[in-house]
Amino acid sequence: MPTSFTVVPVEAQGEERQRDGQQREEEDDGDERDRGTGDGIARESSPFINCAELGRGNMYEGKNMALFEEEMDSNPMVSSLLNKLANYTNLTQGVVEHEADEDSKRKEVKTMLTAISMSAIATNGVVPAGGSYYMISRSLGPEFGGAVGLCFYLGTTFAGAMYILGTIEILLTYISPSAAIFKVTDVGEETEAMLNNMRVYGTCIVILMAIVVFVGVKYVNKLALVFLACVILSIIAIYAGVIKTAFDPPDFPICLLGNRTLSKRSFDVCAKFTESNNETKTTPLWRLFCDSSLLNATCDDYFSLNNVTEIQGIPGIMSGVLTDNLWSAYSEKGSIVEKKDQPSVAGSEESKMGGLPYVFTDITTYFTMLVGIYFPSVTGIMAGSNRSGDLKDAQKSIPTGTILAISTTSFIYLSCIVLFGACIEGVILRDKFGEAVNGNLVVGTLAWPSPWVIVIGSFFSTCGAGLQSLTGAPRLLQAIARDGIVPFIQIFGHGKANGEPTWALLLTVGICEIGILIASLDSVAPILSMFFLMCYMFVNLACAVQTLLRTPNWRPRFKYYHWTLSFLGMSLCLALMFICSWYYALIAMLIAGCIYKYIEYRGAEKEWGDGIRGLSLNAARYALLRVEDGPPHTKNWRPQLLVLLNLDNEQSVKHPRLLSFTSQLKAGKGLTIVGSVLQGIYLDKCMETQKAEENVKALMGVEKTKGFCQIVVSPNLRDGISYLIQSAGLGGMKHNTVLMAWPQSWKQTENRFSWKNFVDTVRETTSAQQALLVAKNIDLFPTNQERFTGGNIDVWWIVHDGGMLMLLPFLLRQHKVWRKCKMRIFTVAQMDDNSIQMKKDLQMFLYHLRLNAQVEVVEMFENDISAFTYEKTLMMEQRSQMLKQMQLSKNEREREAQLIHDKNTASRSAPAVEASVAAAVPEKVQMTWTKEKFVAEKHKNKDSNVSGFKDIFNMKPNQSNVRRMHTAVKLNGVVLNKSQHAQLVLLNMPGPPKNRKGDENYMEFLEVLTEGLDRVLLVRGSGREVITIYS
Repeated sequence: MPTSFTVVPVEAQGEERQRDGQQREEEDDGDERDRGTGDGIARESSPFINCAELGRGNMYEGKNMALFEEEMDSNPMVSSLLNKLANYTNLTQGVVEHEADEDSKRKEVKTMLTAISMSAIATNGVVPAGGSYYMISRSLGPEFGGAVGLCFYLGTTFAGAMYILGTIEILLTYISPSAAIFKVTDVGEETEAMLNNMRVYGTCIVILMAIVVFVGVKYVNKLALVFLACVILSIIAIYAGVIKTAFDPPDFPICLLGNRTLSKRSFDVCAKFTESNNETKTTPLWRLFCDSSLLNATCDDYFSLNNVTEIQGIPGIMSGVLTDNLWSAYSEKGSIVEKKDQPSVAGSEESKMGGLPYVFTDITTYFTMLVGIYFPSVTGIMAGSNRSGDLKDAQKSIPTGTILAISTTSFIYLSCIVLFGACIEGVILRDKFGEAVNGNLVVGTLAWPSPWVIVIGSFFSTCGAGLQSLTGAPRLLQAIARDGIVPFIQIFGHGKANGEPTWALLLTVGICEIGILIASLDSVAPILSMFFLMCYMFVNLACAVQTLLRTPNWRPRFKYYHWTLSFLGMSLCLALMFICSWYYALIAMLIAGCIYKYIEYRGAEKEWGDGIRGLSLNAARYALLRVEDGPPHTKNWRPQLLVLLNLDNEQSVKHPRLLSFTSQLKAGKGLTIVGSVLQGIYLDKCMETQKAEENVKALMGVEKTKGFCQIVVSPNLRDGISYLIQSAGLGGMKHNTVLMAWPQSWKQTENRFSWKNFVDTVRETTSAQQALLVAKNIDLFPTNQERFTGGNIDVWWIVHDGGMLMLLPFLLRQHKVWRKCKMRIFTVAQMDDNSIQMKKDLQMFLYHLRLNAQVEVVEMFENDISAFTYEKTLMMEQRSQMLKQMQLSKNEREREAQLIHDKNTASRSAPAVEASVAAAVPEKVQMTWTKEKFVAEKHKNKDSNVSGFKDIFNMKPNQSNVRRMHTAVKLNGVVLNKSQHAQLVLLNMPGPPKNRKGDENYMEFLEVLTEGLDRVLLVRGSGREVITIYS
């Protein structure tokens, strides 16, 4: 389990702590007296963190790199490391450890299943309007719900158009052919005339249906009962007709030439010739195959060799035709429909079949294509759920009605398929347009007592299905619009006072009218089937996800479900999509994906407790437990940032460019925690904390910084920053790098992020083995909208830091702001170094790191310390010592320090300075006396202040500080010479002094080191390798 320990200051045992503090203070004072005046830093030994033993002090006799003495105790100089790096002999993670690390990391079924899943979801709480959309969106989130819901809406709407076109086709083909407005005048115009008639009559019917739906759903329900009665009667008539065929099959002849089926639209007598008055006459069929009506005419070879026979198309259930129809008989497009067991003599292969009255197949048939044709007949399972808002008890009605409807229809469909195969000849079943029976309705002929029962039942069935589509689709659209997840359709959420979706109905009628005007929906129908299948797939997925997550709220009343059934249903839906038509499946998924991304980008954020969020939480928990074991492999290391922001009195971010730089560095990858500290008590700062968090999150959105915000309230800023560094993140997802801005006004002690907090933060990141990035002049850094068209990113690699200085420019150049900048790497050569060999080694190392950069070795030879460096060090120590001696207020300290600075820069003589200071003290310094201070001052020498000032102006600078200042001044000059015009300069950040009395001097060293540079990123490594040459 993830564990977290935070070190906090404890105020108990105060007296004991005070005694210990006094004792340590006395020891420090004693040490200081032994070492001499100044900031308490040893003369010739390093006071920095991780300092080596004093015996190692002789290693740092040189003055050039004195500022980096602390770093060189644990990290070697680049000049001494390059040769080993280039030859792979001293990598922190070598090839053996690399491989070891890798080895350790190695240590009708579908419809019913959908109905079961839908029943489980529907009984897990109240289901208002929206039906399937509501179930999916509340289970999988608004993006999935909206995408699938809109696709299902389009599918339902266009399906309504198909049903209406089917109604018109039945009307004009079987009920009243004379009602056609557009008549057929020439051969071949039948299809075009039928489509035009469909457009006219379809428009009239869709308007009529829209009026019925607009009046109210109760009238739709009443009409549905009438339609249902007609459908039931037609089904009963079919079963009665099948029974009747057992003893009295209907007379329904078909004509065969050999084993080939003939179309009877061009002839009426199934024979080659007839006998009349002892005279043989040829028939119209003869004239179709021969060049004349004479008996000696030249005829088609196959026609001459085979006999014409007439068989019954519906031989009856007792005929045994079932055995012939039991097996598949797929055919290619344009092939002749043949009866397999009929005798036939093959004719000449050269005989042309074009123009002959054979029955041809118009499409290539195969199993998946037939499944696609059959599937729309079972797409009505969502009709009840689409009207969930109108149901009295949706939780009870949806499961019961849906499962019973599927069971009933499945029985009817399957039984009819078997009975048709047992009663009807196979050539009739494969004759798509009824050419062999002169276009007569086969099922109507089979039914008893009259074919009109089937015609009327089919008419009302398609009419009722269209009416149900026009009823359910607007309610589905209204539910999506009312949720507000798709902004541009929100107007369709309005309706009448009783909730009827008026505007949604208008849009639905308009889309339906488009389908009717297209008329021929053969190319659109497959996509509609994909939309239905996609909806069913996500219903199954929603049930499976909720079941596997076992959320406390998942308590469906319907108990006969299991996640394996839902998963099987989902798999079948997906498989059927690609089996039917893989390219239509991809088109449907592309449409749904575009809607998903649109909702994700522009839609309103909704928190519905959906399963995807629960799945994300479970996945996050699992991942956190997996990454808890240890630090990531070097190949997977990337800066996981903790960004420390400074807020003003209005809780607004002072330096927004810090977040811009964060997004440029991260590019949305890895962990980013944006933290800040409010001073006070949480109970008092609760509202301010919320406001600060809102402001920070808003700015993160503007700057496109993907991450988390964490605001901490602490009695003081110092402890709050410590809390963030210690406890931000969770488990293995903790930050490894701290990013902060340089405190520009660190000399002004009223600054809330003072230099003391800054130095302590540097120390804490070092103790926590975290990298530190300090951006100096952060307000000059580019925004995300700026683009550098050229320039350089300069890296000054002084001390080996694990590769941080190499990795950061590479990451920055991935962002479009820095993409066109070139990378340059500078390193420093000392007196004894071979600069030519260093350059070769560095180039070889960069080659193995796959980094493109220009390499330059800068030679820094030792020389005498300049008077400027000596004077600057002296001024720094004088100011520091004076502030320690004078017990003044913040403003007084600042004025006094400024006074000393002015006196020194004016190069006045010491007596003049003493006189000025002595004269200024009574005027400028107004001390606030307390009883304790008065008693203490009573025992002091009256001339102590004067003697103290004399000591300050007569003091000599600390030699260690002089060497460090010399390093800062000289290195700054070299950097300015090479990188003054660079877009960004990355520089090793020296470590802070171990003795806290030198903190002010440390800030001065860093200030001098970076003086004159526009954009600087000070980098301090975490103590581990972050880049590797291995794949």
